[in-house]
Amino acid sequence: MKKLTKFIGIAFLSLTIFSCSSDSDSQPTIVDIASANSDFSTLVTALNRTGLTATLDGSGQFTVFAPTNTAFQTFFASLGPSVTVNNVDVNVLKNVLLNHVIASEIKSTAIPAATYVSTLSPINTSANAPTISMFVQKSGGVVTLNGGASNGGAVVTTADLDASNGVIHVVGNVIGLPTVVNHAIANPEFTSLVGALTSSGQPDFVSILSGTGPFTVFAPNNAAFTSLNTELAPGGIAGVSTANLTKVLTYHVVSPANVRSNTLTEGQVVTPILTPAQTFTVLLSGGARLRDANNRECNIIATDVQALNGVIHVLSKVLLPTL
Repeated sequence: MKKLTKFIGIAFLSLTIFSCSSDSDSQPTIVDIASANSDFSTLVTALNRTGLTATLDGSGQFTVFAPTNTAFQTFFASLGPSVTVNNVDVNVLKNVLLNHVIASEIKSTAIPAATYVSTLSPINTSANAPTISMFVQKSGGVVTLNGGASNGGAVVTTADLDASNGVIHVVGNVIGLPTVVNHAIANPEFTSLVGALTSSGQPDFVSILSGTGPFTVFAPNNAAFTSLNTELAPGGIAGVSTANLTKVLTYHVVSPANVRSNTLTEGQVVTPILTPAQTFTVLLSGGARLRDANNRECNIIATDVQALNGVIHVLSKVLLPTL
């Protein structure tokens, strides 16, 4: 399952691109650069409060998407009128900071048109907890994270501040901890899914899937919806009733569960939130796929897009329950 990385031209990349130079010892560290820049004074205070200074001053290789003082000021104001870097819950602050850090150096020239990377922010405090994914896009010279500020993400304003232990990219917003909804909105490969979830007559799926969860979403991409439209010809998807569309959409969501790909097993029967219950089956032999209630099979083409409240796996077809 971990080898499932092809996603309609969008690659899941580990992006472990390390830079080396003969004078690395003389270069400033990430912390040195932040400490020398007055626009990063809040970031430096936050690193000190959370005990992360030593990590980003160490010998590893990191990419830090660094919010400016103004970005932090806006973020703290959103939490309450009296919240500052000095009194915000330190655990919340630490998780947010780790959501800005990648455990490898990624220069802007190495960023593809679209990719997912793993941040250092865990979804909970349990040992070996999965870490949150970040969706990174580049169009021309513009790098956008998790869909930009309107979706809780950010845009890089200054790239490639090179350090001995990695690189800093300055961002104009503090990057929020994404939900499965944020991840779906951020990725243009899910516009058809988002359109269906928010269509007239549907439950408030945005509020539901922004909740605590956890949720496991088996998410058909745009090509899957195009294929379904052909499969349902001549009426296509437009001919599906509102009630039946709700059944189809809830057939793709499992809760409460954060089902990672490494826990899926051959023949596993999965019960989604569709009521009354109908199941689908996991098949791994010969390639990871799912078999729905109509004995239709679809490939799982990408896995483990991790959000704070759940995980997304990408499907090549829309699953259909018995309607």
